[in-house]
Amino acid sequence: MKKKLAAVTMVAAMVVSLCACGSDAAGSSASGSKDGVSITIFNSKVEIQDQFEEIAQEYSEKTGVNVEVYYNSDTVASHIATKYASNDPYTMAMVDAKDIYTLADEYAIDLSGEDWVDKTDYEISIDGKVVGFPLCIEARGIMYNADAIEAITGETFNPDDYATLDAFKDLCEQLKNGGMETPTGIMKEDWSLAAHYLAEVYEQQADPDAFVNGLAAGSEKLSDNAKFNSMMDTFDVLKTYNYAAASPVAAEREVSEQKLAEGEIAFMFGGNWDWTMINAYDYSENMGMMPVPQNTDDGSNAKLVGGGSKYFYIDSSDNTSEEQRQAAKDFLNWLVNDPEGNAFLTEKCALVPAYTNIDCSALDPLSQSVKKYADAGELIDNYNYLPDDHITIAGGMMQKYLAGEEDRAQFAADLENYWAGATVVAH
Repeated sequence: MKKKLAAVTMVAAMVVSLCACGSDAAGSSASGSKDGVSITIFNSKVEIQDQFEEIAQEYSEKTGVNVEVYYNSDTVASHIATKYASNDPYTMAMVDAKDIYTLADEYAIDLSGEDWVDKTDYEISIDGKVVGFPLCIEARGIMYNADAIEAITGETFNPDDYATLDAFKDLCEQLKNGGMETPTGIMKEDWSLAAHYLAEVYEQQADPDAFVNGLAAGSEKLSDNAKFNSMMDTFDVLKTYNYAAASPVAAEREVSEQKLAEGEIAFMFGGNWDWTMINAYDYSENMGMMPVPQNTDDGSNAKLVGGGSKYFYIDSSDNTSEEQRQAAKDFLNWLVNDPEGNAFLTEKCALVPAYTNIDCSALDPLSQSVKKYADAGELIDNYNYLPDDHITIAGGMMQKYLAGEEDRAQFAADLENYWAGATVVAH
């Protein structure tokens, strides 16, 4: 086994960022001409902080613009609020979609006239104005190691053949009988359980907004909801074949991803961002992502859940000068239109760009899967408007279910009680 130990250590310390809810620590990078304009950037995607600091230095040296990149351990919403309260906002900030809707009216400039707008379908517009620059496309589903599967089955793995839960369960049993006693892994982190897996229960409803509002109003129930039960049926199969079934809440994320990378397990729920950890090991190139298998006829088992992930807005307050705003605009256009900016997104950060002009041939196997589904129009839209405390509270509930401390009925009741007191995010 070959570990890139430094990379593993770094990434493991920053995993919280993957739930799109803030970051682990504070840091910055500054370089370039001290006589030039200075801009500050908030990065809420901590797994790319090192890469961002490196490109900030290169960009500064090339353009003379002083660029400082920061991240912070608070949730995105609370950190940005603190910065405005102290009259010290970032020139531009990378936030979640729901934060754009909260901040745009008071703090975001209109970007409608920018060159990149015509090269994406993922921008956020409010009242006819483009206010959110989409950094990338991300998606969730079941990650698989095809080499590990084929070594046992002796057949080429086609994920489309295992779209139903029945077929998927049969394959897991075949793998178990073939010597892979525990073919699956489950991340125990609250952000993975609540913001990613459980979120698909809401996202796969016919009308996610109506369903979430119904939960908050008490007019919708989870216990008898077909999608909730379908997703939990799949989760139960993942639990059954979980390598860490004896102590699932103690399982370390990096261990699970190592086992997937090296073929000790075959399946694991996650997203293309997980490549930042998988590539630290002796991984198989024959990997990819597939939709969550379900016994359903609504088509959801043929699609990943995803879309635009992380958005930049540029500050409109009096704390930011027009010169700084223009420098921020220039940086965003550089990301989209310059080969070095493109390479930062696809090669250094392993991000699936949200722009039609950017070459994606250098993307990793998970991101290639995401791009394939995105290009085919087979992405179920992210629901980006869950309350901030949904991750910790609902995630904690799902950890209890994962550990076998609650049955499905109690889990559903707990979630319904949570939603009864929740405030739905306006958007």
